[in-house]
Amino acid sequence: MNLNTQKILRTLNPNKVWLPVVISLGFVAFMVLSDEEFTPQKLNLVFQARYLPILGAFGVLILKEAAYMYRIRVLTNKDLSWTGSVYVIILWEFASAVTPSVVGGTAVAVFILLKEKINLGKSLAYVTLTAILDNLFFVFLAPIVVLIIGVDIFPDSVRSVRGIFITSYSLISIYTLIMALALFWKPRLFKWVLIKITSIGFLRKWRYDAYQHGNEMVWAASLIKGKKKRYWVQIILATIAAWFCRYLILNFLIAAYNADLAILDHLFILSKHLVLWIVMLLSPTPGSSGTAEHFFIQFFTEYLNDFTLGVTLLWRTITYYPYLIIGALVLPVWIRKVFYKKKIA
Repeated sequence: MNLNTQKILRTLNPNKVWLPVVISLGFVAFMVLSDEEFTPQKLNLVFQARYLPILGAFGVLILKEAAYMYRIRVLTNKDLSWTGSVYVIILWEFASAVTPSVVGGTAVAVFILLKEKINLGKSLAYVTLTAILDNLFFVFLAPIVVLIIGVDIFPDSVRSVRGIFITSYSLISIYTLIMALALFWKPRLFKWVLIKITSIGFLRKWRYDAYQHGNEMVWAASLIKGKKKRYWVQIILATIAAWFCRYLILNFLIAAYNADLAILDHLFILSKHLVLWIVMLLSPTPGSSGTAEHFFIQFFTEYLNDFTLGVTLLWRTITYYPYLIIGALVLPVWIRKVFYKKKIA
């Protein structure tokens, strides 16, 4: 894995925060201009929210971040302090917000853990395990949701959504299966297969990278081998809690504008949000900007009606823009902490 410091810091460049914001707001502006029935009052409707559900949305947002911080601390066997856990999660979220969803912030996460004095092998193991746990949440839950609810979970207005969902889910499942087998079962076989594949003529230029990645997987597998049952229970429960809290934010936001939601409606909203998230994972834009707003409108108009456009902006304001702003503010502090403190000392 390429952990070139300059490259990583360019990825985390705070100046990049403007691009996803411009894409996101640009899409909203496009929707406004293309909507013949739009009036400024439609955006003003966002201020008609009921306060308690809005507070609930912020509450589960905080719980989500707390679950992630708890998980990374348990994952590292408490080698990472609570302060370090806060830095890691904030900067990891920031990296995910300024890079396309299809790219993710894996290399950045390893780099951050490394600078927080977690050695390279352990950093690789923890980040790989985190990715597998997160993906397993989708892999197990998505088919259950689709089987129970059926095709009603997909919006009728965009027929391509089902195809995008199937493609994204298939790619996640294949990737997760390969990584899980490599990490928990046969890391050396994984390394051997990578080297053999890259022995083919036109793939030879990636052979060294394949060899290095194979070594990393063997290394990572050896570090998580023999962990106690309690370790796995804690990180699995923290993963489930974090993702359910992420989805519940939207339930609270919709409830702030629709007081007639029944329990079944909330289950439908949770299920649709799961499908939306899997669709967003194929987005080529930073933090799924534009893609998220577009499909949000398609999925949730039936619950929000005239409130839809305003709630789309509110949803992103609560769940996305803060990571750009907070990350851009925290990053220089963290850089001074890990790079310049040593030099001064």
